[in-house]
Amino acid sequence: MTDLLVTNKLTKKFKDQTVLDRINMHVPENKVYCLLGPNGAGKTTLMKILTGIVSATSGTVTFAGHEWSRHDLTAIGSLIETAPLYGNLTAYENLQVVCRLRGVAETEIQSILTTVGIGNTGKKLTKNFSLGMKERLGIGLALVGKPKLLILDEPTNGLDPLGIQQLRNLIASLKDSGITIIISSHMLSEVERLADNIGIIGNGHLLLEKPLDHAENLEQLFNDTLTKAGAINA
Repeated sequence: MTDLLVTNKLTKKFKDQTVLDRINMHVPENKVYCLLGPNGAGKTTLMKILTGIVSATSGTVTFAGHEWSRHDLTAIGSLIETAPLYGNLTAYENLQVVCRLRGVAETEIQSILTTVGIGNTGKKLTKNFSLGMKERLGIGLALVGKPKLLILDEPTNGLDPLGIQQLRNLIASLKDSGITIIISSHMLSEVERLADNIGIIGNGHLLLEKPLDHAENLEQLFNDTLTKAGAINA
């Protein structure tokens, strides 16, 4: 199995604090990789490095067989924290803005809207969207340019059960279309449904990385891994 993305001893320090410590991560192509960890473990910082928002202090990232550079961002879509939406524009117009900024043909806009399940919102302004609709549009913005890799930071945060189910179905359909997906999450029940591979991060260290065994108790594995590493109290 080919890895689309690999990190080697990836480290990030903010002044005297080491947020990520020699992370060796392997994301198989066309799989859903779920990154798990408590708040403050370093998940979002890692995703920000992979998407060029912040720079690593040391270490390397390999993407699609070569060393990562900012040129690779054309093949990486992301939704980190809140979706960058213009509330006074429609969903279509928000996608138009991103297409023009990235030099991508606007002919794919309607297809993206249909893919993420908001193809019939018409002239409704995004400030009037539900949280689930905003999350879907945020993913739609990340899909501009047909990325090979999609990176989603806590995409189910704040969603109701129906919104979570719809998002789960969307992620599964994106994987079926050939997109590799990295998701950070603390909702273990959703990870069990979505993930092909998992990575558990604690105190800035990647403590465990493996294909997910769906017969395994993920909550126990998660707690045991963090406890053994001293990342949570026993």
